[in-house]
Amino acid sequence: MARQDRAALRQVYDLTSAKLFGICLRICGDRGSAEDVLQAVYLKIWDRAGQFDAARASPITWLAAIARNSAIDWRRSAAVRGSGAVAGDGGALAVADETPLADQQLLADEADARLHRCLGELDPRTQGCIRSAFFDGLTYAELAARENVPLGTMKSWIRRGLMRLKNCLGDG
Repeated sequence: MARQDRAALRQVYDLTSAKLFGICLRICGDRGSAEDVLQAVYLKIWDRAGQFDAARASPITWLAAIARNSAIDWRRSAAVRGSGAVAGDGGALAVADETPLADQQLLADEADARLHRCLGELDPRTQGCIRSAFFDGLTYAELAARENVPLGTMKSWIRRGLMRLKNCLGDG
């Protein structure tokens, strides 16, 4: 798409339009507005394709962020045009929805997958100790007793493992 290839745009649209439409629909609240926003989203994607940076996010995360931001912009401008209320709102905005937005969930899933991939690159002993400390809540003292090593050794293993994790996560 960065080279203005229409076939590439068609392929991206076919692969992502349902997901992006869902994001737009959830934020806009009505089908017609979501369709209008989605059209604007693909125009932005077409114009900005050259700016995509795979080192910063996956393609779907980047696309979802554009869709989310466009739908939020539409909602804000609709609220201004309609004296603070979006048509058909019916007070729905006053009800809190704790469900993560689709793009937020994608980012969280991506971060979770990266963390587990990086954990998998550690040696089994260090990986097990870090998992037990941070996922199971075991203390360094409990881990040292379980592994039959001095407390200082356990702290060193985990510290070195966390440094390797940090490097791995920073590269991804």
